[in-house]
Amino acid sequence: QLQFVESGGGLVQPGGSLRLSCAASGFTSDYYAIAWFRQAPGKEREGVSCISSSDGSTYYADSVKGRFTISRDNAKNTVYLQMNRLKPEDTAVYFCAGTGRSRWYLLSVYEYDYWGQGTQVTVSS
Repeated sequence: QLQFVESGGGLVQPGGSLRLSCAASGFTSDYYAIAWFRQAPGKEREGVSCISSSDGSTYYADSVKGRFTISRDNAKNTVYLQMNRLKPEDTAVYFCAGTGRSRWYLLSVYEYDYWGQGTQVTVSS
C-alpha cells in the first residue's frame, strides 16, 4: 500500500516562505510521479505542481509559477514543495499524491490514485 505523510505546514505572514515535505512509503519511489494539490474551504481541490518519476520534469499551476519549487529525493522517498512569496490566497490544505498513470503532468485529481492526509497552510498577517 502506497502511503504519504505530509509535514511542514503552518501559519506564515504574506511574503514569507514554507517548505512542505511528503514522505512516502510502501513503494519504490522512482516509479511514481508525485504531485502537490491544495484545497481551500468551499473550493475544489486544485493541482499545484508535479514532478516526474524519471527525468525530473516538473509542471506548475500558473498561480504558483516563479514562487513555488517542487523537488524530490528518491533516496529519502521524499518530495518537497518550497513555497516563497506566499499570498493569502495560497491558504489551503496541501496534499501530496502519487500516480503511475501516463498523464501525471495534467495535474488532475483524476490522474492520481494515492493521497496523503494533508497539511494546513495559512497565510495571514
